[in-house]
Amino acid sequence: MTDRQPAGGDHPARAPEDDALLDGLREACLALPGVEERINHGMPTFAVVKRTSFCNLHEHPRDGRPTLWFKAAAGVQAELVDQEPDRFFVPPYVGPRGWVGLRLDVDLDWDEVAAVVEDAWRLVATRRQVAQLEAGSDGA
Repeated sequence: MTDRQPAGGDHPARAPEDDALLDGLREACLALPGVEERINHGMPTFAVVKRTSFCNLHEHPRDGRPTLWFKAAAGVQAELVDQEPDRFFVPPYVGPRGWVGLRLDVDLDWDEVAAVVEDAWRLVATRRQVAQLEAGSDGA
């Protein structure tokens, strides 16, 4: 398992509440097997080592509020956006590929964040990594 965080100074300056959000997101993502943190377009991004990313911390494209963009299975984006449009949205650029945006400034539930992050991770993780997570869950 490779858990890596970038060295200090790799992220642009942010407000203290943004640092708390990043810390919470790191906790959820880096608990999963084989995850590394990268910087992509100046934003903290989480990916499986040597594979594609599955989520990142972003500013909302319209108002700059903190958001989580995450990879989602087919049909999930439409379901979430239809059910809770005040919290979920279709992000630019990656939205057409099924990614979902989650506003982090309203009714933040870290269990929900951990669940969507794990679901997104499962879309890019290897079978061995998924088995590793499930074996760890059974023994907990």
